[in-house]
Amino acid sequence: MKSISEHLTTYASYHRDPRNIATHFIGIPMIIFAVTILLSRPLISMALFDLSPAIVMAAIACVYYLKLDLFLGLVMTCLLSISVWFGAAIAASSTLSWLGWGVGLFVVGWILQFVGHFYEGKKPAFVDDIMGLAIGPLFVVAEAVFMLGLKPKLKRMVEKGAGPIAIQAKTVMV
Repeated sequence: MKSISEHLTTYASYHRDPRNIATHFIGIPMIIFAVTILLSRPLISMALFDLSPAIVMAAIACVYYLKLDLFLGLVMTCLLSISVWFGAAIAASSTLSWLGWGVGLFVVGWILQFVGHFYEGKKPAFVDDIMGLAIGPLFVVAEAVFMLGLKPKLKRMVEKGAGPIAIQAKTVMV
């Protein structure tokens, strides 16, 4: 299994333009929330809670993130738990509302991703490595943590491999 620094360095190498990173700060949470909503209709109803594919997928993701890095994994666990809770609330509404929120957020989130990659001038990381889909949310959390001055050693390792975030963005010709 790759280390946290290897995963983040690979992912970061596709994301050095600040505009691309900014679109990811909005788009990736939208996509994660959309998937959570769409997977939140329960498979099994029990006395204490309903078991949905969203709970199963979030639990698997949380175990993976916790194995990569305890602190970032705990942050991801909190964020995914909140997403599952709100996703279940939306999934309990009408089918039209459930699908509207889920599909709408999913589409807008991906549009933002592709706008960001237009600015970056590079394809999304998941095109070359499907794990990019799992690392993307962790990348956003890691970037936020780095901005707060936390995990400086991990930030240095990522920037050593991927390079620093571009100070001056490239001009895009339309």
